[in-house]
Amino acid sequence: MFIRNYKEEGIKYVLFFISTLTVVVLFLICLFLFRDSLLLFKEISLMDFLTGKFWYPTSVNKQFGLLPLLLGSLLVTVGAILFSVPLGIASAVYISELAHPKVADLLKPFIEILAGIPSVVYGFFGLVVLVPLIRETLNLPTGQTALTGSIMLGIMALPTIITISEDAISSVPSTLKQGSLALGATRWQTIYKVIIPAALSGISAAVMLGVGRAIGETMTLMMVTGNAGIIPSFPGGLLDPVRTMTATIALEMGEVPQGSDHFHALFAVGSVLFIITFLINLIADSIKKKYRFKVD
Repeated sequence: MFIRNYKEEGIKYVLFFISTLTVVVLFLICLFLFRDSLLLFKEISLMDFLTGKFWYPTSVNKQFGLLPLLLGSLLVTVGAILFSVPLGIASAVYISELAHPKVADLLKPFIEILAGIPSVVYGFFGLVVLVPLIRETLNLPTGQTALTGSIMLGIMALPTIITISEDAISSVPSTLKQGSLALGATRWQTIYKVIIPAALSGISAAVMLGVGRAIGETMTLMMVTGNAGIIPSFPGGLLDPVRTMTATIALEMGEVPQGSDHFHALFAVGSVLFIITFLINLIADSIKKKYRFKVD
């Protein structure tokens, strides 16, 4: 008994240490980002940075405007959401409720494999296959556009959305399905009026995680979006090259002089990206709590 209690106390302290270490690491990341980014605002104002329309970090009259990078990221992310969310939820419903068990068992491993493919492989596929296809199909000067980036990000977000949504749908108690069918509802009515509302908490979390994957992607967007730092129009901007915040950091951080205004501007871009991702996680947690299904 004494040895068992000793082991339980030891495990408790180890888990406490790991949890505390996670919080400390997160705090240090915040400190590292915000410390260098705040130095930029000694030279330019926060509003000029957030509302600036031009990103010219190496010209004589340097301009560090976040707006083209922010709008480029949002345009690509929104396009990816519109592509991946309906397809992902529909696929999850099919695997969980409609597919034959053997078919579902075959599809699940392939979807999980898609989640493990490196970003550079997706980017290479998009550059070699999708970019020429979009250029020729839409008769564009270049196929490296926001639309290409949206499609590739949507494909990359699909495994996350499908897997988590399928788990949420499969977790709905069978008594609810049986009760709905017993009351005379059809199979489709049971799916969209009972099962999906009951699994909405998990589905919402899947969508938000997919959004987080899309907005934080770097390598794929560097290869397929054209990296033009201009403010995109809508909807015509979908067919124009854009530059995202993540791609800007990856492209410029390796050559920027340390301690320069450009260096601090890239940290400021990273800080904005960190805040956006943090807010997405808060929204996902709020949605999960709001729509959590409770069985009495």
